[in-house]
Amino acid sequence: MKVLLSWLKEFIPDLNHDHEKIGEKLSALGLAVESTEIVGSELPGVVVGKVLDLRPHPNAERIQLVDVDLGDGEATQICCGAFNMQVGDVIPVATVGSTLPDGMEIAQRKLRGEVSNGMCCSASEIGLGDDSDGIMILSENDPDREWVIGSSLSGALGLESDILWDLEVNANRPDAMSISGVARDLAASLEIPFEFPMDRDQKPQVVPGAGIQIDIHDPTLCGKFLACVVKGITVGPSPQWLQNRLIHLGMRPINNVVDISNYVMLELGQPNHTYDLKKVNGSRLGTRRAKAGESIVTLDDVERTLSEIDGVIVDGDDNPIGIAGIMGGASSEISESTTEIIIEVAWWDPPSISRSVKNLNLMSEASMRFRRGADYGINMDRSLNRVVQLLSETCEPEMLELIQADGNLPNASPVRVSKERVNGLLGTSLTNQEMMDLLRSIGFESKEATTEGGNETPYQEGFEVIVPSWRWDTQTETDLAEEIARTFGYERIERTIPRGPFTGQLSRFQKGRRTVREILIGAGCDETMPMPFLAPGDLQNAGLPNTAISISNPLVQEESLLRTSLLPGQLKIISYNQSHRVKKLKFFEIGHVYLPSEVDQILPDEREYLSISITGGNATEIVAILDLISSSMAFPNMQLKQQEIDGLHPARSAQVYVAGQSSGTVGEVDPRVLRNYGIDGPVAWLELDLGSILTGSFGKKKYKSVSKYPSSDIDLAFEVPVNTSSASIEGCLRKAGGAYLKELELFDSYKAEDGNGEVRSLAYNLRFQSNDGTLTDGEVSELRAACIEEVQKKTDARLRE
Repeated sequence: MKVLLSWLKEFIPDLNHDHEKIGEKLSALGLAVESTEIVGSELPGVVVGKVLDLRPHPNAERIQLVDVDLGDGEATQICCGAFNMQVGDVIPVATVGSTLPDGMEIAQRKLRGEVSNGMCCSASEIGLGDDSDGIMILSENDPDREWVIGSSLSGALGLESDILWDLEVNANRPDAMSISGVARDLAASLEIPFEFPMDRDQKPQVVPGAGIQIDIHDPTLCGKFLACVVKGITVGPSPQWLQNRLIHLGMRPINNVVDISNYVMLELGQPNHTYDLKKVNGSRLGTRRAKAGESIVTLDDVERTLSEIDGVIVDGDDNPIGIAGIMGGASSEISESTTEIIIEVAWWDPPSISRSVKNLNLMSEASMRFRRGADYGINMDRSLNRVVQLLSETCEPEMLELIQADGNLPNASPVRVSKERVNGLLGTSLTNQEMMDLLRSIGFESKEATTEGGNETPYQEGFEVIVPSWRWDTQTETDLAEEIARTFGYERIERTIPRGPFTGQLSRFQKGRRTVREILIGAGCDETMPMPFLAPGDLQNAGLPNTAISISNPLVQEESLLRTSLLPGQLKIISYNQSHRVKKLKFFEIGHVYLPSEVDQILPDEREYLSISITGGNATEIVAILDLISSSMAFPNMQLKQQEIDGLHPARSAQVYVAGQSSGTVGEVDPRVLRNYGIDGPVAWLELDLGSILTGSFGKKKYKSVSKYPSSDIDLAFEVPVNTSSASIEGCLRKAGGAYLKELELFDSYKAEDGNGEVRSLAYNLRFQSNDGTLTDGEVSELRAACIEEVQKKTDARLRE
């Protein structure tokens, strides 16, 4: 099993130890390090080349002459012994004077009378995997990419220096056949936290409907079968970072669907399989034992004859489309035309898989894990969701409802552990609590055992352990004693005290909500906490759709509806305060709203919203507070899009988008709504779906040093049609200004008449500044011209003289 340091760090954020110490820890944990390699380091002199011509060597049959373009447009001749290239292929080329990772120095040489000016490289020769059967074809993995010929290969592939360990994993450690499994043990040994980073990400949204049915015909073969249909698939190349990791771990990238399936198996240890839905007859999957003489063509294009000891996955017509736990069938494989897939995550009986592997003489990465015993718990759901999460980086998948079928799973009976016997085996003097803490750090649940009578009197000599689903092979007290010793450290038994239990802490969402509250209090806002109920007519008065959910047993009629927005409650509070001569108000509220469910569910869709209201304020003022929150919380890609919003001024309202998702509204309250509540003057309004924002990606700030060089300010004023939003102009200015544009402010806006009708004038202040030196007048003039050109090219604006 190969593991990358960078991948381990995703599960152990505090892993800052020297890689030599980490290697020692891995070996001490029973995961012997067979080799350590630095991968992804700089490859000076290795560039991206393009094959221009191929011709036979006049004096050698096993060598061909390859003309390559190294970025200068000229043909550079190289003698090469590989024949897997074609004209037009993009390949890695080691130029004369470069040195490969294995120490080979590239020089100009003559081979059988022909000059070779470099070397065409395989993946293994440049440290990008074990494949040495031919030249690495870069354009094969990413055919649509426009490669910069002559550029550095390291830069083109986004290679970063990393540490790769090759570990020896014994057969009794199925959980260690994954990055997460190795990380869990390593974190416990180093006494630092372990986490599943994908659990922090928002789970894929589920579209109603199943699209697939599952039948388990032999419950002794398949203990659990999860499947779901995912639509909207676009088959193409995987992201380069994902390809790099697969290559380092010895796998060849194929396409995004297959690569992600393999990636999740390596990451979480849970083999999974993907089918082309249109190739699965009847949209139905079943599991059974094979019939004697039954055959199937597997993904390696080999026809295999099965026997009754083999397990198969079948379609709706009972035709085999995969060998259970070993390899899928060619009839349902993913192709470039695939748009809908089935994701399968199953648990197969280990002895059955072992017999089938031996019978068919067929070993695969999946069967290596299933025959040892894969996880049958929550990790199955996590793996399926992880596949969909990663697919969303290359397409826009729609996940249908998850379908589950159950067979016979292992019996997870508690194992009683005697403190005296364990200490006798290990030569230690550990307490019950110390042993339980060690086991808990690697996922074993434990509790003080009771006496045989079943009463609550503690069993003084030991405790009971619930074995986790990913370690179901651990069945005896001796097995647990080994886990205690291994986690504690054989070499540390006499001199290291185990860490204590974890203490409670605020969740990431709770911390984010607390930070938002502190920001708004610091901005001079007062928090309000109105009741979450509304009276009939409140929504209509606020200009909102009448979609509130009625309470079946309200205390009073004025509190008979659940609110769908925080606006009515805030307007009531403002009206009350103004009636008591309190005019200048800045309120915020963090509360729950209750929306009608999109699917037929018993409970409504409950969400946590943030609202801010400012009396006497305008849209510019409330947007400034939104910018303050966004910058302080580091919301990813926050944008405003002008739009008519219910309850808000039709020309002074916008939709708020965070990370591409609609997350709220901002603007000024409609004057007609204000009259309904008897409110004087304008009211600026902001409402955000705080729950969706704080469960997404936020808070990732990067330090930027303050420039010591002076800045240059310019003003630009544009006349635009009245329906052109300021956001579109600002987007053009930011794009043209690039990294030099430090600040952008709309400082003037008014409407006027010209010969073609009513227009708006928008005036902006732009501040340019460099971190490397003082911008000259000429450079500022060029930036000004670029900004004007970009705005006039992308919009109907014209510069106001």
